[in-house]
Amino acid sequence: MKKITTILALSLAMGLQAQQHVMTVDVAKPTAKIQPTMYGIFFEDINFGADGGLYAELVKNRSFEFPQPFVGWVPFGNVTIQSENPCFDRNPHYVRVVNDGRLLRAGLDNEGFTGIGLKQGEEYRFSVYTRTLDAGSMKLSIELVRADGSNPLKKEIEIKGNEWKKQTVILKSPFTDAHARLRIVLLTKGTVDMDHISLFPVKTWKGRENGLRADLAQALYDLNPGVFRFPGGCIIEGNSLATRYQWKNSVGPVENRPLNENRWNYTFKHKAFPDYFQSLGLGFYEYFLLSEDIGAEPLPVISCGLSCQYESNEIVPLDELDPYVQDALDLIEFANGDVNTTWGKVRSEMGHPEPFNLKMIAVGNEQWDKVYVERLEVFTKAIREKYPNIKVIGSSGPSASGDKFDYLWPEMKRVGVDLVDEHYYMEPKWFLENAKRYDSYDRKGPKVFAGEYAAHDHPTGKANNLFAALSEAAFMTGLERNADVVHLATYAPLFAHVDAWQWNPDLIWYDNLRMMRTPNYYVQQMYGMNAGTDVLRLQMDGEPVAGQDSLYATAALDAPTGEIILKLVNVGAKPSDVKIDFNGLKKRQLVSGSCIYLQNDDWKTVNSLEQEILVPRVRPVQVKGQSMNIQLPARSFGVYRLQLN
Repeated sequence: MKKITTILALSLAMGLQAQQHVMTVDVAKPTAKIQPTMYGIFFEDINFGADGGLYAELVKNRSFEFPQPFVGWVPFGNVTIQSENPCFDRNPHYVRVVNDGRLLRAGLDNEGFTGIGLKQGEEYRFSVYTRTLDAGSMKLSIELVRADGSNPLKKEIEIKGNEWKKQTVILKSPFTDAHARLRIVLLTKGTVDMDHISLFPVKTWKGRENGLRADLAQALYDLNPGVFRFPGGCIIEGNSLATRYQWKNSVGPVENRPLNENRWNYTFKHKAFPDYFQSLGLGFYEYFLLSEDIGAEPLPVISCGLSCQYESNEIVPLDELDPYVQDALDLIEFANGDVNTTWGKVRSEMGHPEPFNLKMIAVGNEQWDKVYVERLEVFTKAIREKYPNIKVIGSSGPSASGDKFDYLWPEMKRVGVDLVDEHYYMEPKWFLENAKRYDSYDRKGPKVFAGEYAAHDHPTGKANNLFAALSEAAFMTGLERNADVVHLATYAPLFAHVDAWQWNPDLIWYDNLRMMRTPNYYVQQMYGMNAGTDVLRLQMDGEPVAGQDSLYATAALDAPTGEIILKLVNVGAKPSDVKIDFNGLKKRQLVSGSCIYLQNDDWKTVNSLEQEILVPRVRPVQVKGQSMNIQLPARSFGVYRLQLN
């Protein structure tokens, strides 16, 4: 019996040993530099990502410039839209309120973006430009009103004179309500004109007026991004050339930035938002400021003279392209020019005399075919001649393969762009199967910018679940392993309002008071916080670890700290025992380690506004000598930081 037991024990031990995976890391010879810009973020105003989202303005249609000028407003009494002798020439409409003395009630309510989110005890800055045609003074009541209409907060302001004047008052909310309203009532008999009616939380990101929603901006900062691409995507193209994003309309005094139709307002027939416009209060100056605030390299995208090729056939003839090219050159001057230059002066007058140190610019978004390449060549030549140090980014089209992709890549090499923007919205399986995508890319050609990507788990309605997040983590091991080819990578889209979204999945979801970071967000954060500086060769059985037995892995050196960073993904349903041998340490030894990891046994696990179930956790790692033995939990992504003596 004892002999049989011994044989069984030996067989079990041999079985366990056979199941152990042995990986090797060559510490002595890094294979590539990891760019500081490697992991970043991409912003596009979709899903009410700007107005109603990151941009902290709480009033919808604050300047009455929507095609239907009372959208967002409920007027009561004698209230009309006027345009004579306006306050702002590019936003000429304003509202006139007349109290004839009969009911002493005339004014209007604003609904905000699916309501106005107010927090008890927080302060809000109300501002409005006013004038009165009457000789005496007028009184306005500024009110914060609960969704049920009860017990509004009221403050009065006095209006005098027939010249436009800005009025400001601070309101401290006595209640919390995600769906409150702003009400303005003319209390005295007479007439008052109002324009650019605004309500901001005082506590914006960095405390700036015309600022950003603090919690959403903080979430971006917490990603530790290396690059920030803005302002889109398809927003750049527009549904027509008239509605393309024009950066010059988004700088200068915020009150005089003209309204633009949002490219996404009617695109999705099942989720049309006819009230979706761009106030441009969040404009290029604010984007550059945000880049600076979060420590990311700014990457603006500009129109190449083509509207969205899915929606329109509008093309700017080559002999009429000069204004578009000049816009690109002027943008570089706006970002980097001396205060004595035309556009450098505009930047300086807005409050930033120092340059933003722009280093790269993208021409076009997902355009394709010869019409795009012809225009890209014109832009590239002009930018190279005037700003030879600026990197130019071209496009490989709207998908990761196919005729458009196959045509564009050779053309990008011929034109000589610095990076090529690749986009892929694919099923999780594709991401798992393409972890070696860049292993065979041309090392001498343009570098890759993975500009828009996300795993779409269609059976779950494209939920931001663990399955999607882990497939992205697995794919990103291939991005990092090939850091000599891939220099930038940004998930997309970034933001979505839970009550007003058109596209999913998205990295961060929010309502008017709360936000939720998805499992995908935490994958991006774990990469961004642990990028390292140099790729180390990590192999199993002489091959990169890219799906063997459901495992994915990459290794890096963090030169400033001297740590070794491992990123290990187990997409399998069972734990996996792994031994890792570190070669090239010479007399050095592993002395300590820690692991931050994301794990759950259920593929379909998602976070919600009520609870973030999936968040990274930290545990110590036992290390000794020049190797380590670990068990990778099922369905997990872990980042291991190992210190040497």
